[in-house]
Amino acid sequence: MFDTVLVANRGEIALRVIRTLRRLGVRSVAVYSDADAGAPHVRAADVAVRLATGYLDGAAVVRAATETGARAVHPGYGFLAENAGFAELCAAAGLVFVGPPAGAIEAMGDKIRAKETVAAAGVPVVPGGAEPADDLAEAAGRIGFPVLLKPAAGGGGKGMLVVRSAGEMAAAVESARRTATAAFGDGTLLVERFVPDPRHIEIQVMADAHGNVIHLGERECSLQRRHQKIIEEAPSPLLDEETRRRMGEDAVRAARSVGYVGAGTVEFIVSGGQAGHPAYFIEMNTRLQVEHPVTEMVTGLDLVELQLRVAAGEPLPIAQADVRLRGHAVEARVYAEDPARGFLPTGGRVLAFGHPAGGDGVRVDAGVAAGGVVGSDYDPMIAKVVAWAPDRPAALRRLDAALRATAVLGVTTNIAFLRALLADPDVAAGRLGTGLIDRRLDALLAAAHGPVPDDVLAAAALVMQDGLAARAGDDPWDVPDGWRIGEPAWTTWLLAVRGESAAVGVRGTAGRAEVALGDGPPRAAALAGGDGEALVTLDGRTTRLYCAVTGETVWLGRDGEAWAVTPHRPGDPGDRPGAGTAGDGVVRSPMPGTVLLVKVNPGDRVTTGQPLLVVEAMKMEHTVTAPVDGVVAELPVRAGRPVEMDEPLAVVRADAEAGEPAGSAGTEGS
Repeated sequence: MFDTVLVANRGEIALRVIRTLRRLGVRSVAVYSDADAGAPHVRAADVAVRLATGYLDGAAVVRAATETGARAVHPGYGFLAENAGFAELCAAAGLVFVGPPAGAIEAMGDKIRAKETVAAAGVPVVPGGAEPADDLAEAAGRIGFPVLLKPAAGGGGKGMLVVRSAGEMAAAVESARRTATAAFGDGTLLVERFVPDPRHIEIQVMADAHGNVIHLGERECSLQRRHQKIIEEAPSPLLDEETRRRMGEDAVRAARSVGYVGAGTVEFIVSGGQAGHPAYFIEMNTRLQVEHPVTEMVTGLDLVELQLRVAAGEPLPIAQADVRLRGHAVEARVYAEDPARGFLPTGGRVLAFGHPAGGDGVRVDAGVAAGGVVGSDYDPMIAKVVAWAPDRPAALRRLDAALRATAVLGVTTNIAFLRALLADPDVAAGRLGTGLIDRRLDALLAAAHGPVPDDVLAAAALVMQDGLAARAGDDPWDVPDGWRIGEPAWTTWLLAVRGESAAVGVRGTAGRAEVALGDGPPRAAALAGGDGEALVTLDGRTTRLYCAVTGETVWLGRDGEAWAVTPHRPGDPGDRPGAGTAGDGVVRSPMPGTVLLVKVNPGDRVTTGQPLLVVEAMKMEHTVTAPVDGVVAELPVRAGRPVEMDEPLAVVRADAEAGEPAGSAGTEGS
């Protein structure tokens, strides 16, 4: 075994690898960018080295490894994990790359070559065509619409688009090629038949340098938004033993076809609506997967330890006959994103982060801590919450309970949406599919975010009322709390939360008060707490809330939900603080990110819905459109410039003859 290993990654996967290194008694070296100085993975490692040029500078990573005495480099996932050139750099420096040979990375990194290679080994592949041998439009017409367009050199959903008609092909090819070129340095595309009622099922494989290749069962990853997984489980509720055996053997053949060594995942698209559930190879991820914990929980194996031992030249300690799947595990990815705004990434400083400690079948792999910042430089995943139980229904219940006990304040997340998804009848019954979230989106959003509870509004108003006294100083006469000789007066707070406003009257102090919600009668209330929590009592019923205050905003959280409550002022936009409307012509960024393209110039005449700019962040592009017919009056941004969420991007002055414009500034996914 190695004595020192450098972890060439960040966040939860870096912490995950360091945890196994510590258990094995191996010294760990972390690397970090300026944005991650002081991050949890930096504090957890034995040694940490700053990378002035960031995580993608392979030469800098190799220098950090050699200078700290590391003998091996674990790439985690993302960044350099599937970079054949980086694997070769490591080898040239006398370092062991904890992953497959560079040739295997190259063979499987090119989707076109990968399909040809595994097909030659007898693994079923999806019918389609690929550049440069095929014309994409002709190939799409031959196999029939709808089709799936995807970059040949990439993965993770980047640039992947469903095209439903010949008329959509040209625009889809332009967008996919632009994304592929920016993300992978290669704009080559391929097109595949879109499988009906598709399910995404992947097989975990492990191989050593002595010719042993085994599979560790499957993971069902069909619950996705924007082609990105958010809930994964093992085993799949769809497969019977025969199908599982057949897919496992296909995965092993695929790995053998490229001389694979290490941990890898062979991904299949499986038709859920056809007899026998035919499974087609789509790609192989030549690295550890985000969702690997569910496999670990049903097999009892530490996949990082197996990676390290194989990289050190040891044979696999288990054979295929030794692999047993026990119970059921489900993982939910907690993202800094807003499902109600098309799952756009959010971001900001994490004011409070509470989650189960782990144990009793629950595992939490988190990459941030309270005080940390979720920015637009990296993937917006905050944590993975995983639950195991003897059977699937119990695992789903345990995962829901773990999410209910998780709260993130300061950043909008998808936790409430995840809970709504787990409660969906089809999800509970195992009737999954990659299109399920799109089909049920409106119902899931409604279930995730109902009316703001009375005790939350009361708690927010009481916290604000307490803040008046804190800001007044030592002179009680300076406290604007409505105090009068005799009976105290009411202080009315107009609160803004989730685009709506609510009036809450408060009389008395937080320790003993009355509140009136809207036109309702006075109700006895009290607020106590400390150390990031608030205990609010309303009509004799006490509940516990996570609580954090930043500026004028009071963040409150409970049962996986979080509410950002601010004082509402007349004239504030009704949808969200700082947002523009079509009436004012201000077009604002829908997410923190970088301006990728500017399609207009000041003075240009535009029409409602015309693309103005493209903003990119964390694996997605968003086209920002004109809110009204008019003229581009201001354009304060340029391509390549980073922008914050709701930052003004352009101002469109409406044509006077156009009349009163309707609708609001919109965005259109691309």
